[in-house]
Amino acid sequence: MAKRVLILATDGFEQSELIEPKRALEAAGFETVVASPKAGEIRGWNHNDWGESVTVDATLDDVEADDFDALMLPGGQMNPDKLRMEERAVELVEAFDDLGKPIAAICHGPWLLAEADILEGRTVTGWPSIRTDLENAGAFVVDEEVVIDDNFITSRKPEDIPAFSQALIDALESADEDEDEDEDEDETDEEDEEV
Repeated sequence: MAKRVLILATDGFEQSELIEPKRALEAAGFETVVASPKAGEIRGWNHNDWGESVTVDATLDDVEADDFDALMLPGGQMNPDKLRMEERAVELVEAFDDLGKPIAAICHGPWLLAEADILEGRTVTGWPSIRTDLENAGAFVVDEEVVIDDNFITSRKPEDIPAFSQALIDALESADEDEDEDEDEDETDEEDEEV
């Protein structure tokens, strides 16, 4: 069964920051599900004007962190600013972190990590205009293409998308390897019990 990645977004997501990682994840064999406060379609923002629309697969109330292997938070100034005012979106971010599942946030996306109050002592990056907000939420903020801190994967801007996408793919593939090792250990334990 393919691993599943939940993508939280609403109108005003930065077009490239949703579409390109989504495409990379699907090409790597992962299932993606776009969830939004509203059903139907959401419109992207392409640099300085409205861009393409993306189909919403589920509303926020229809998804649970337990049903997914990772969470992706695209940026765009409007998108996370709207989502951080949605209690259910913030609850989902908290739930993914509580489960230790990968959370990948790019550009303005880390605003949701601040809103969920899960940044204390973590190292992250983001768009320059939100870095003070991230620091005020207790994070150590660096200016790097991609930053990995435990289950957090963060990037700064659209130019970072290839590294951001690859880091999320690597985290999902690493989780596959860890599961395989756990299964091997379980089988060994069962064999030892039989002896």
